[in-house]
Amino acid sequence: MTMFKRLWPYIKKYLNVTFLAILCTLVVSGMNGAIPYLTKPVVDGVFVKKNIGMLLPLSFAVFAVYLIKDTFSYIQSYITQSVSLKVIRDIRNDLYSHMVYLPLKEYQATNTGKMVSHVMNDVGVLSRLSGTLVKDLLQQSFTIVALLVVLFMRDWRLATVCVTILPLAGIIVSKYGKKTRKLTGKSQEAVAGIMSILHESFTGSRIVKAFTMEDRENKRFAEEQENYTKLQIKKARVASLLSPSMDAVGGLAMAVIIFYGGHRVINGSMTPGGFVSFTAALFMLYPPVKALGGLHNNIQGATAAIERVLNVMDTPNEREAMSKGIPGPDGIKYRIQYRGASFRYNEKEEYVLKDVDLTINKGEVVAIVGASGGGKTTLVNLLPRFYELKEGEILIDGESIKNFQIRTLRQNISVVTQDTILFNDTIRNNIAYGKEEFTDEMVFAAARAAHADIFIEKLPKKYDTIIGEKGFRLSGGEKQRISIARAILKNSPILILDEATSSLDTESERIVQQALENLMKNRTTLVIAHRLSTIINADKIVVVSGGRITDTGRHSELLSKSRIYKRLYDMQFGAPAAEHAEIL
Repeated sequence: MTMFKRLWPYIKKYLNVTFLAILCTLVVSGMNGAIPYLTKPVVDGVFVKKNIGMLLPLSFAVFAVYLIKDTFSYIQSYITQSVSLKVIRDIRNDLYSHMVYLPLKEYQATNTGKMVSHVMNDVGVLSRLSGTLVKDLLQQSFTIVALLVVLFMRDWRLATVCVTILPLAGIIVSKYGKKTRKLTGKSQEAVAGIMSILHESFTGSRIVKAFTMEDRENKRFAEEQENYTKLQIKKARVASLLSPSMDAVGGLAMAVIIFYGGHRVINGSMTPGGFVSFTAALFMLYPPVKALGGLHNNIQGATAAIERVLNVMDTPNEREAMSKGIPGPDGIKYRIQYRGASFRYNEKEEYVLKDVDLTINKGEVVAIVGASGGGKTTLVNLLPRFYELKEGEILIDGESIKNFQIRTLRQNISVVTQDTILFNDTIRNNIAYGKEEFTDEMVFAAARAAHADIFIEKLPKKYDTIIGEKGFRLSGGEKQRISIARAILKNSPILILDEATSSLDTESERIVQQALENLMKNRTTLVIAHRLSTIINADKIVVVSGGRITDTGRHSELLSKSRIYKRLYDMQFGAPAAEHAEIL
């Protein structure tokens, strides 16, 4: 019932047409009851009493019943299927919309395959269920009621015997339903694992081939498939047992009816037509009872998927914070300040940053250096609130960034990273990504400033070229220049460069560095770099080690006063390796 309440808002939108489908279901169920009801006059009046006058009316009545039943069944089926598809569309849209606004930590804690599985597979399970919910739950339930009415009208004693046997079917359905729910939950997890492997192997196909790991990927996939297949076989076994078990209950009921009903026909207390009518109603009662048993299993199987969908939708996201608070800073008038900033990803882990104090004045280029894992990237990721700071504060012109709307705060920040993220779209749309209003001339100007126009103009379709997933049709340097052009077009006053040139060859780095210099003009810039040659001229260099800022100053100052910076410099410019082994 809790899940139904959560899903009710989606169903309520289509209540009018759903009500029409329910009316059609009532008609269909009534006609299902009329069929065995007409059996008595047909048998007693036509076949026993040989009343020819009843032959034509009864034949027409039977045809009319089937015609009405089939017509309303079509209308009901079409309505329920269309409503079901719309409900699933709405749920899938809302789920994706919620997931888009999830904090970055949720994406890092969950693999991509699992998240895709939530949107497609888990909601797909709900789709398959909802498509038959009205038909099986309401229609079969109403049909059972109509047939029970016919049974009690024909002989209340025999009907009572049948009703006493029905709870046995309920016990069987409940038992198998619990097993189905458990196995379905495990199956959905296995599907998520398979989708994760598919995503990793397809997107990482270059690495798979470079390391000749095709056999290993085959083995991983086969193992996951084997696990999934075993679970499906267990589900098949449970499902296969349900039908024979229900058949056994039906057979028991029929044996009792034949024995007891036969005695009543023989002693004259029941007509042959009445017995045939009763038996026909009983036979027709069995399929809807069986269908409800199957629906119960389907509901149990879908429950695990629905629970996962609702758990995702219950995960706090950033949607409200995107527009809650004061508008983000309209540029920077004075400075950015970190005051006693300490951060850890959860309560069980060590602090990644501890008591960080840092001031970045407007227009400064501040470089952040240090060994890997020292907290450099975390330091800059706190500024656009990719993670929420729990201890200390970060201020822009004296205002805590927690008071700003996340949307307008991030609109003031551009990010260029080592791992360039591009989309399977045109070069034009990738450069303009994040810019709601733009002209072609703005895109062209950004490309020129990023030195991207050099290679774009050589492409057959130029700016209309589709670059493929993650820009796989472009080289590393070309992708990075597209990323820089995107940041130039966004034109944010704050710029974060996270290892923007570390993965490039010398020639590409030279071109990209020129593009970055164009990007950094008149902007407050935070640069994370391993290659010290790219940040020697920074206004301020911050040395981070073990989550703390150990030294701050310009390049020449740090060479004389910072032991860590000196070692980093010596490593890159030819000092003996033994001298820097102690620190790195």
